[in-house]
Amino acid sequence: MDEFAPRASRLREVPEHTLSEPDALLANILAARGVKSDADRSLDLANLAPLGQLSGLMQAAELIAKHRDGRVLIVGDFDADGATSTALMLRCLSAFGFAHVDFLVPNRFEFGYGLSAELVAVAEQMQPSLIVTVDNGISSVAGVAAARGVGIDVVVTDHHLPPDVLPDANVIVNPNLVGDPYPSKMLAGVGVAFAVMSAVARVLDNPSLHRVPAQYLDLVALGTVADVVPLDRNNRILVNAGLERINAGQCCVGISALLSIAGRDTRNVRAADFGFSVAPRLNAAGRLEDMSLGIRCLATDNAAEARLLAEQLHSINLQRRDIEATMQAEAVEAIELSDAETRSCEVLFHRDWHQGVVGLVASRIKDRVHRPVFAFAVESAGQLKGSGRSVPGVHLRDVLAEVDRTVPGIMIKFGGHAMAAGLTLNGNAIDEFRDALDAAMTRLYPGFEFDPAFEIDGALDRDRLSIVFADRLAALGPWGQRFPEPLFEGTFTVEHARIVGSRHLKLNLSCDEQQIDGIAFGQARDALPQPGDRVDLIYRLDVNEWRGTRRPQLLIEQWQPAATC
Repeated sequence: MDEFAPRASRLREVPEHTLSEPDALLANILAARGVKSDADRSLDLANLAPLGQLSGLMQAAELIAKHRDGRVLIVGDFDADGATSTALMLRCLSAFGFAHVDFLVPNRFEFGYGLSAELVAVAEQMQPSLIVTVDNGISSVAGVAAARGVGIDVVVTDHHLPPDVLPDANVIVNPNLVGDPYPSKMLAGVGVAFAVMSAVARVLDNPSLHRVPAQYLDLVALGTVADVVPLDRNNRILVNAGLERINAGQCCVGISALLSIAGRDTRNVRAADFGFSVAPRLNAAGRLEDMSLGIRCLATDNAAEARLLAEQLHSINLQRRDIEATMQAEAVEAIELSDAETRSCEVLFHRDWHQGVVGLVASRIKDRVHRPVFAFAVESAGQLKGSGRSVPGVHLRDVLAEVDRTVPGIMIKFGGHAMAAGLTLNGNAIDEFRDALDAAMTRLYPGFEFDPAFEIDGALDRDRLSIVFADRLAALGPWGQRFPEPLFEGTFTVEHARIVGSRHLKLNLSCDEQQIDGIAFGQARDALPQPGDRVDLIYRLDVNEWRGTRRPQLLIEQWQPAATC
């Protein structure tokens, strides 16, 4: 399987719209992403769907408020969504004047995901009167029962799809509960946490507290982008509001430190900076060590402490990169020897793989084979830990539910979203799981075609290869999952080419005598294009800022020698 085999492109479909945007290309870009009117275009926070529509929200807020003088324990998750959710609640409850607020996040290697009965035993030692879960809990039937069995109230706040049997919590807040009327089902865990804290502020009946949760929309923006939930209008409003706070210099010192250590300017932060720079450093702690480090970084108001924690997170992320590179090379070798192209899903396993990194490997290989991928590592004697990543059109958790229905017992537990899922598998069942997965795909998606083609938004003429147009594109964002950054295609002449960082191709290009730079990450090859060569590119238009100078730049998704007539 050739890593550099070119992918085809197709023009995005543009529905009818009533946008008053004078630039037809910009109007088409918005319309193709579901923005069909000027009203749809507004991302003012006042247009957020009313949070009070979430079922159970006010009951949860009232119960939390009753524990203002008790001991509240936030139980988080070990990813960036969980870390931001936990930090948000810690900050808000402290600002609300709660007497005792603490957090507990399970070490993934010792306790696994969520509020387990074993984790409750640890929590008991902290003597909480109330446990509030964030970004987890909807599947924690045993854990919630254990907590309530020893007299601890439990509020579950989550966004994951609910199982058939719900935990017996005092209150559950989750937009994906059956019958919940909230119109945006795509909220991340931190979005749900923000809704709950906003309701608590109202219940406390102190007008000075009402605006406290909005002070932490930077955390909401980071967690939403990091969790790769679809950026429907509601989520775009939240992300946009958070970015505005950061760019105005109003972000928490932990986010500022993480941006700084990644070389990002906090005066001009975009959603992509969360996904590529901040989230990986946060997630590395949960993947390799303990997410408590990331939560402390986001929760502190001490800039020096935040910087020290950010440096530790950066160091852990460097270790994660090395581990991932080795695992990815082994995964590539495995698929080249497999029958991947004859299967609807790829299943990979290596006894030496790190269970905290299998999700990243699944994501990288999914991008290579353009079909769903599951990667597994040994979790314990007799059990494998797996993580899956999907492609548009295939709902991964539904596929796992179908596997569980037809071949019960091979999966010990599972959960997730449409695009990502996790599971624990009986150690001797991986071949049976692979076959059951294919059969489930055949039943749920008969005739499904895996189309790896790039969806593009057209071509840019030389006048649009500019800072002005790049800024106009950026202003249409924030971009993210299901609201993708515009892709363009075009033919350019190579003026100069070189390899940077051993893996990346740096190009100096021209188009109708317009000069522009380009960078193709991870696409260095033995045969570099030579000056005068013509190359066909699929790219995003970006701005490269260096020492106060801003220049347009192409972020190249694919390059190949230009087609000849």
